[in-house]
Amino acid sequence: MPTWLIILIIGVVLLILGVAVEAAQFLIWLGIIVLVVSLVLGLVGRGKARV
Repeated sequence: MPTWLIILIIGVVLLILGVAVEAAQFLIWLGIIVLVVSLVLGLVGRGKARV
């Protein structure tokens, strides 16, 4: 399983937990950051595969 996919799954889980637990607002931001990082890693990985 690719690393970016694992990070993406973790980001989605953190985002859901952050929305479910209103007291943990930092989880929402952490989830968003992890999602963005995983998307960037995915795009970079695809770029290397084409070349």
